[in-house]
Amino acid sequence: MFDLTGRLALVTGAGQGIGAGVAKHLASQGAKVVVNDIVLDRAESTAEAIRSADGSAEGLAFDVTDREQVRDVLGPRDFDIVINNAGNAGAHRMEPRPFREMSPDQWASPIDVNLHGVMNTTHAVLPGMCERGFGRLITISSGAGVVGLGIGVAPYGAAKGGAISFMRHMAIENASLGVTANSVALGLMEMTEIHDEALVAKLASTVPCRRLGNGDDLGPAVVWLASNEASWVTGQTIQVNGGSVTS
Repeated sequence: MFDLTGRLALVTGAGQGIGAGVAKHLASQGAKVVVNDIVLDRAESTAEAIRSADGSAEGLAFDVTDREQVRDVLGPRDFDIVINNAGNAGAHRMEPRPFREMSPDQWASPIDVNLHGVMNTTHAVLPGMCERGFGRLITISSGAGVVGLGIGVAPYGAAKGGAISFMRHMAIENASLGVTANSVALGLMEMTEIHDEALVAKLASTVPCRRLGNGDDLGPAVVWLASNEASWVTGQTIQVNGGSVTS
């Protein structure tokens, strides 16, 4: 069950964090994984960890917000599975603040990576998927794209919500061609840049499961959506959030 042997998978933003976890889970089920990151050393590190566990992987550096670069790198390859995981603010650091206090350049980067990046990768791989009659498009979204939050991430949430809507359109447009398109809306996850144990504990206390999520929580959900067994699941937003209420 959930055998991905022979499938070629791309995971964007997988040089660290939950993306790396997703890449490892896909490889453990037999997929050959292309690990993307904007920093080649990070991509290679995840790929090497997969190879050390007898999986098949390669690292590939490119910026999902650069449409021409994405087309040139991904276009020649026959991807079966694409995980749109690159997020946050891409190459920039996202600084939460009320929208009324933001300048346009502060909301551009979260929208570029979380919405335009998803569209760029999808546009590059979708024709081949449709021609071959198989494809799995999976976008890693967030609870911020499903409900409103008062923590200063409005542009990020707008982009995540837009990507969810985009996946639904891709699902309907391509369902008869063997291509599914789904989203996973995440709750509070472990973040490599947070080292404050008190802050982590405070965040975890707001989650019904009383801990933050990680790549091992997300990975199995992605494996299922990527599998043959999920061929009748499309246009959906799967909540992986430790029990947090999002609707």
